[in-house]
Amino acid sequence: MRVLVTGGAGFLGSHLCERLLALGNYVICADNLFTGSEDNIRRLFNHPRFEFLRHDVILPLSVECGQIYNLACPASPRWYQKDPVYTMKASFLGALNVLELARTAGARVLQASTSEVYGDPDRSPQPESYRGCVSTVGPRACYDEGKRAVETLFFDYRRQYGLDIKVMRIFNTYGPRMSINDGRVVSNFIVQALKGEDITIYGRGTQTRSFCYVNDLIAGMTALMNGPENFTGPVNMGNPEEISIKELAKTIIRLTGSRSRLAFKELPADDPRQRRPDIALAKRELGWSPTVGLEEGLKLTIDSFKMLIGY
Repeated sequence: MRVLVTGGAGFLGSHLCERLLALGNYVICADNLFTGSEDNIRRLFNHPRFEFLRHDVILPLSVECGQIYNLACPASPRWYQKDPVYTMKASFLGALNVLELARTAGARVLQASTSEVYGDPDRSPQPESYRGCVSTVGPRACYDEGKRAVETLFFDYRRQYGLDIKVMRIFNTYGPRMSINDGRVVSNFIVQALKGEDITIYGRGTQTRSFCYVNDLIAGMTALMNGPENFTGPVNMGNPEEISIKELAKTIIRLTGSRSRLAFKELPADDPRQRRPDIALAKRELGWSPTVGLEEGLKLTIDSFKMLIGY
């Protein structure tokens, strides 16, 4: 199978490229390196079934492929708020371009959507039937609303053109190859702990998240792509194990043996109070559930960051 991965040089994309190669596919990785890095895929450059294209997904792309994974979009608040107009373009125009490519090539196409479509939920855990509580005008809206619009576009393409689509809603994912400056909570806490700096917590730290190790997420992603045609999603992918941000910080301090202290700052606008996936649908339709516990995954991630920062 010839498989296109947009955003393939990013954190998730690079792990996906490796997984697809291991499964025997020919992989075309397209990325403009806005948040991705060639370092994430450098080990693949000499692979006979790997091809890298420096390409921005907001522009049309023509390649031969049987499957498309659309992961191209800034995903951390620090980066998607840096250029919110581009974030909206990457979401909507990127999706439009991959959908047109899929229609032309007769390819199955998977959209990496997000738990952010639920906004600041008033229901926990969040099932796929929950329609969310999202601000259309806040600082996170460029990402949240961009992804919501993309889901609409995907299902309209299925209704209007009969396109073979898959939509997954990704909850917080972590692991090796996260960028040290991407602004996400796991990487922030690990870097600060390893450097002995104060751990920055926004708000009181009582807000909760659920963290999925990257290998589990990629396994779920490929299971959805290769699952039955009539199961389109949207489907939640994440680890339902819930933890407060304050407890996460304490766990990382303990696992790193750090002397870092907690430093509390003002909570950003529209920051969700809780985030926990209901994964009953993924279990029932795909036989998928995460297998890596939080502490096990954090230890593996901490080890990778030690190498990254020369600890």
